[in-house]
Amino acid sequence: MKIENIEVFILNTPLETVFSYSQGDVVKRSSVIAKVTLEDGTTGWGESLCHGQQPPEMAASIVEYCYKPLLIGRDSADISPIWESLYNTTRPFGTAGAVVNALSCIDIALYDCLGKQTNQPVYNLLGGKYRNRIKAYATGFHWKKESKFPESWIEEAQRHLSKGFKGLKLKTGHGVEWDVKNINAVRKSIPDDVLLMADFNCSYSFGQAKKLIDGTREANMYFYEELLVPEDMDGYKTLRSMTSACIASGENMFTKIQFAKWMTNGALDIYQPDLCSAGGFTEMKKILSIAEATNSRVIPHVWGSGIGLAAALQFLATVPKCPNSIYGDEPLLEFDQSEHPFRTKLIKEQFVLNPDGYVDIPSNPGIGVTVNEDCIKEYGYKISTAKL
Repeated sequence: MKIENIEVFILNTPLETVFSYSQGDVVKRSSVIAKVTLEDGTTGWGESLCHGQQPPEMAASIVEYCYKPLLIGRDSADISPIWESLYNTTRPFGTAGAVVNALSCIDIALYDCLGKQTNQPVYNLLGGKYRNRIKAYATGFHWKKESKFPESWIEEAQRHLSKGFKGLKLKTGHGVEWDVKNINAVRKSIPDDVLLMADFNCSYSFGQAKKLIDGTREANMYFYEELLVPEDMDGYKTLRSMTSACIASGENMFTKIQFAKWMTNGALDIYQPDLCSAGGFTEMKKILSIAEATNSRVIPHVWGSGIGLAAALQFLATVPKCPNSIYGDEPLLEFDQSEHPFRTKLIKEQFVLNPDGYVDIPSNPGIGVTVNEDCIKEYGYKISTAKL
């Protein structure tokens, strides 16, 4: 079925309470979403990852002014050929970052279309599911001006545990001594069997990271995420040998090309590609194949609207244990609990945490959700109408 039209929307809303992470303040939540319409009226939706400080106009412009003219009239079922042709076209000016974010958005939308046309959830189009539900961990714990630490984090931890979460991820990277004090305080306040993780968003040098690991050895950390900048593969590999906790990274890596280098070098314990950033379903399948070949564990990064969350659940259904044995490690769902209206308002179906700490994976066609276009009217605009 031929592609008839592509519409890309930017959604913005200011936050009621500004929060911070190691790279600065987040004053609003933004999303970049695309609607692909086929000649028979079938529509598919995709999302491009939009980090806390990332201008959404970048990826939206790539979709509107670069990809859209190349896609109108193409067969929507040619998903892999489309991916390769778009990547090849943009190779001279973008093999990472917002360009691949935008490519991810288109790819997800095309899979959503194909799922609706064939009346299949995307996980079936990817080869089938290993699970119907997945254990989730809560991401939150941002620094806020009015908060008192560690008290506010301890209170937040109790809220998440009362909902059923069995894992918590702290947003750290505010100074080694500060992080050590507050990580240890949270660990002392929660049961030993609760998974505790910390995300540093590339905030430290190798020496600082080593000091932080030494200071939190009693915290029984499940993983340390993005301690170093994403260019320092050797540094990550060395850190991996210094702790029994897992060393994780990957949200700032793109396509099978980058992940292959890291996986074949055994640089990390856990790889965190983002479906809406690293290349969409097409590329995530290939990243997962490399992971299986190198016995590497994949726990995708998830940060976005309800569209991105729905798509991530479809992919997580297809991720095997690592290794694929009775006692292999299961993947986990990163379930963002920070303020983000597009996580709930943009989709009509809602994802809820069950009391046992698991989230059900939708079995509806495509990515499994219905987009609420009233939300787009309320918060969004088309990049083609913006005053650039």
